[in-house]
Amino acid sequence: MPSSSGFALISVALCTHNGARYIGEQVRSICLQTLPPQEIVISDDASTDDGVAVALATLQECKQAKPQLSIDVRVIENSPALRVTKNFEQAVLACTGELIALSDQDDVWHPERLARMAAEFERRPGLLLLHTDARLVGADGRDLGESLFHALEVMPFELDWIHTRRAFDVYLRRNLATGATTVFRRSLLVHAAPFPVEWLHDEWLAIVAAAIGDVDVLEDRLIDYRQHENNQIGAQRDSYLRKVRKALASRGDRNARHAVKAELLLSRLLALDRLVARETIAKVREKLAHQRFRAALPAGRLARILPVTREALKGRYDRFGRGARGVVRDLFESA
Repeated sequence: MPSSSGFALISVALCTHNGARYIGEQVRSICLQTLPPQEIVISDDASTDDGVAVALATLQECKQAKPQLSIDVRVIENSPALRVTKNFEQAVLACTGELIALSDQDDVWHPERLARMAAEFERRPGLLLLHTDARLVGADGRDLGESLFHALEVMPFELDWIHTRRAFDVYLRRNLATGATTVFRRSLLVHAAPFPVEWLHDEWLAIVAAAIGDVDVLEDRLIDYRQHENNQIGAQRDSYLRKVRKALASRGDRNARHAVKAELLLSRLLALDRLVARETIAKVREKLAHQRFRAALPAGRLARILPVTREALKGRYDRFGRGARGVVRDLFESA
């Protein structure tokens, strides 16, 4: 059902946890959209501050300043906390709009964010999910001089693949869809819910959407993505020293956890049956085999050289990870 502007109705899924410090600025930026949403669902995860009250008060201030503004608000309060993935699942399932915009509590949306993204969905009926770049700012809102995609070291070929309907291949390597920048069609939830807790909500939505339909990315920076000491999930470009430390660190159960995630994805896509191409299923099976291989590598570094070399020659480190980085980690990290 379209709004009076001709665009689909838009809901905002805003998840909070002790967000009083920044949430007023975020809610204000949502109200100041050139295409405002019709609904905000606030799902609060066992906060001990007055963040929800601040959000509601800010919304009322915006309505007083703009009497024509019509935004319904619903508040869900969790006790005990659901944690990030399930809190967002709860929020999006409570949304009623055809389009759902994910929102963190501490960012600031640029005024044209929803209008730009809604226009893409209007133009492309088959588009299931869309995400964007972002400007990184500090706790005080100061521009840090780099973008989210720069921090993630996004490569031109990855963007090209997403633009040319190869998003699934990108997301099998690594997730580039940051939830704070993401809008998706509510119809995706029929296939994506429930979200497995082993996955973050944004990476799960993105890869399921890419498996069954069209996903794309706008390279515009449409939000200020705030980086501060309390980020649950943030963006930080690794320095050379940090990369070296990662390569030498203990792998722990990381690869085993990645294998579990691949198993869960395979199970869900198999359940979707004809919606998913056989080629896509085959790629997930191979990803699972790669993660199981990495999880089973021997403790001794010398004993890893031959199997890692063989795996690299198969091309799996490139297809299902970041190529040479994964090879180096598997050769040098401690058991």
